[in-house]
Amino acid sequence: LLPLSAFQISPFSFNLRLFNSQLYSMKLLVTGAKGFIGRNLCLALRRTEKVEVLEIGSDHTESDLTQAVAIADAVVHLAGVNRPEKEEEFIEGNVDFTQKLCDLLAATGRKVPVVCSSSTQAERDNAYGTSKRGGEQVLLDYQEETGSPVYVFRLPNVFGKWSRPDYNTVVATFCHNISRGLPVTVNDSDVELTFAYVDDVVSQFVACATGKVESGNQKVETGVLKFDPAYKISLGELHDLIVSFKESRKTLKLADFGDPLTKYLYTTYLSFLDRDDFSYPVDLKTDDRGWLFELIKSDTAGQMFVSSTKPGITRGNHYHDTKVEKFCVVKGQGVIRFRHVFEDKAFEYPVDDKNIKIVDIPPGYTHSIENTGDSEMVTLFWANEIFDPERMDTFFENVEIGKAES
Repeated sequence: LLPLSAFQISPFSFNLRLFNSQLYSMKLLVTGAKGFIGRNLCLALRRTEKVEVLEIGSDHTESDLTQAVAIADAVVHLAGVNRPEKEEEFIEGNVDFTQKLCDLLAATGRKVPVVCSSSTQAERDNAYGTSKRGGEQVLLDYQEETGSPVYVFRLPNVFGKWSRPDYNTVVATFCHNISRGLPVTVNDSDVELTFAYVDDVVSQFVACATGKVESGNQKVETGVLKFDPAYKISLGELHDLIVSFKESRKTLKLADFGDPLTKYLYTTYLSFLDRDDFSYPVDLKTDDRGWLFELIKSDTAGQMFVSSTKPGITRGNHYHDTKVEKFCVVKGQGVIRFRHVFEDKAFEYPVDDKNIKIVDIPPGYTHSIENTGDSEMVTLFWANEIFDPERMDTFFENVEIGKAES
């Protein structure tokens, strides 16, 4: 163990709890901890049971690194250089620093696993790619010499929350600028890009670093690895999709979140919203019955809307051929009435906010909802298709025969 004085004089921040084996069974070192992937990874690791995270960033010294390596059980190596002022800094940051890390690890005499973020640029013969291949080889030599497992992931463009516009990825630049109404440049809309989502990267890194890949179907071979899952999209499609996220506040239409890339891009887009721009107004329709507004729409999942109904007021008295709905009263009390269009007798479901329930509205049943309380009734509605004024599929017929339509 290092003397207590070492922790007091070093700017490297250790937590003395790591010495309590009942709380922490693994000490995991992360280099490049302050970067985009590093921040996401360290957050996930802090949620991982019995893992103490040792963070090394650009503000730490070589002495800090030496102390951390001395007690680390595993390493995730994210530190590197991708946009230096001088070309020789590629070798210094991606090869020399990796060699220094491996030398320190080998000197411990222990088999310390290393997970490393490399780049698909390593397949190219440019200065950056050459330096990434050099760093990969250093790690492979460390594995050969010490028997320590090494996982080197050649990552494509990585996107997600906390990425930096005009630095990490075009996704960050598009999300930042489009969300703020700033211009973006699309040089070649047809060029195809490959992306990895940061949470997918973090999950695999955590699994490899903590040894969870060694069981069942999750086993990952060591060495240089192609990252999966990876997603492909053209630059033009990427631009148009992110623009649609901004426009969805007006159209209310959700993208197809059944597609993982679309879902992850939307998540990333929202993470770039200005803090003064989290909320947006609704188009509130009001009349003597109360108010109503549309919440969201989807080409594949229909739409949701919300209404407030005054006491004694009835909404509905219509049926649908194909459209189906769900009603849910979340404030107040009322009654939902039904009648099959070929029958005379109606039946009803009382609803209120004390015993909240969802009521299905099948086709071929004329239906209505009445506020039977003495205060406003607020109801959530879902329909399985978006309202189309050219094909409304809404036919007025009173639930109670002989009553005037409302």
